[in-house]
Amino acid sequence: MITIQTSHLQHIDAIMAIYDRAKEYMRRQGNPTQWREGYPPRDLIVAEISAACHYSCFCDGDLVGVFSFIVGKDPNYSYIKDGAWLNDEPYGTIHRLASAGTIRGIAAACIEWCAGRCSNLRADTHRDNLVMQHVLLRHDFVPCGIIYVQNGSERIAYQRVGCL
Repeated sequence: MITIQTSHLQHIDAIMAIYDRAKEYMRRQGNPTQWREGYPPRDLIVAEISAACHYSCFCDGDLVGVFSFIVGKDPNYSYIKDGAWLNDEPYGTIHRLASAGTIRGIAAACIEWCAGRCSNLRADTHRDNLVMQHVLLRHDFVPCGIIYVQNGSERIAYQRVGCL
């Protein structure tokens, strides 16, 4: 069984190792540019841990996944091209979801945990991240258009409203 709790700084090295593993996995899956070297930066993750919006997934005491969940407006989502959001209601955003690769079900656990805290969810992913696109579609997210992240690169934007 996967349990989710707020991340702690004592686990920062293990968290960053999961992100490194995820970057390598994405490269092998044909997605070499979404998380370029150095992303996500350690200082961003430390800031999210300090703000209590970074979460860790555990199974039998082992750290098996990580993600950020931020409730409130995401500045990257203020402009959407080639589409529209499903609504303008308050939302929570799932960012930087990564698995240690040791068990299955991390994404499903993350999404359902987030949905239990906010029924209006948003997420985005790179055009080359076919794995995450499949995960989002499988969990009732709808593609809404294109957004641009801080470095100017585009992402496919998704939203899930309520329990579909």
